Amino acid sequence: MPAYFDHAATTPLSALATSALVEQMAKIGNASSLHSPGRLIRKDVEEAREQIAGLVDANPSEIIFTGSGTEANNLALKGFYWKAHAQDPQRRVVLISAIEHHAILDPAEWLDEHEGAELVFIPVTSAGSVDLVFLTDFVQRRGSEIAVIAVMHSNNETGTLQPIAEVVAIAGDIPVHTDAVQSFGKVDFSFSQLGVTSATISAHKIGGPLGVAALILRRGLDLTPILHGGGQERDIRSGTLNAPSIVSFAAAAQESTSKMAERAIYIRSLKKYLVESLFAIFPDITVNGDQTHSLPGIVNITFPGTESDGLLLLLDAEGFYCSTGSACSAGVPRPSHVLLAMGVSERDARSSLRFSLSFSNTRAEIDQLCEVIGSVVHRARAALARG
Repeated sequence: MPAYFDHAATTPLSALATSALVEQMAKIGNASSLHSPGRLIRKDVEEAREQIAGLVDANPSEIIFTGSGTEANNLALKGFYWKAHAQDPQRRVVLISAIEHHAILDPAEWLDEHEGAELVFIPVTSAGSVDLVFLTDFVQRRGSEIAVIAVMHSNNETGTLQPIAEVVAIAGDIPVHTDAVQSFGKVDFSFSQLGVTSATISAHKIGGPLGVAALILRRGLDLTPILHGGGQERDIRSGTLNAPSIVSFAAAAQESTSKMAERAIYIRSLKKYLVESLFAIFPDITVNGDQTHSLPGIVNITFPGTESDGLLLLLDAEGFYCSTGSACSAGVPRPSHVLLAMGVSERDARSSLRFSLSFSNTRAEIDQLCEVIGSVVHRARAALARG
């Protein structure tokens, strides 16, 4: 029976979110229209905004809906850079952690290549946590040159939680953006308590629909927009509001946060069982990242002597779906930049898989995985040995 262990990539649409989506799709109206149907749609959108704002401890006006987490991250990074650089040409440094998702990494590299930014990476420890000593020293030396700092709330490959409150304290008046896509709905997240300038959350990681996310932007601030049009969302993100998905997002957010504590306990117990079961079969495996300060369901494991892409395909053929967590460009697999930044060798980085669990997974699925993974790893090692 197939088992899905890739919930960090996307999660199934929950029944509650599906119901909200279908009900809203039956309604007609554009939230920007002034007639009655439009005003009713606007009311639904604003109620969803208020609901999500309450769940992240933000003001409703701080919620800016976007089409994806990638869009929200691009909006934050580019918007802060353009605004800061326009106000002070000296501010051209974009400072990001070395383990950011490509939704931050790629726009940062684009700013470096096309907009004259200087991209600087904050190194991480072997456990995958940002080096606060480096950050403190860099801000003390070059703080007046920094346009924006971006450090993810939790890492999508290892699950390691980052010390965001400490990053904010070190940054002072410098804008700090955090990609919280993997964290929201799985661990406690308070926008106001963290003190960040902006944050990104997304629906499809918590049982909501694909194609809707939000940038949480501190009230009173604006950004240079990357889209221009009708002036929706504080004139920061123009575009017709996707009311059905927004309403469904709110339903999924309410459900995931209300059940977060009990689900986290169960998921952590599953992760522990998975790791212990795999260690019993392969004493030479390595678990990557800080498993004490981590998301409940993500675990990254190195299987020495294998190629992760081969492992992935062999497991897929057996009906078990996980992830390599690495980038692939033009069909050429690359070792994970996250693991490399943590000091993992290129060889081991190419031998690692990410398993991401949810409340829908079971011990029986892990038992079934363990029944076949011995053969899978043996075949993967034999294939690599043959060259």
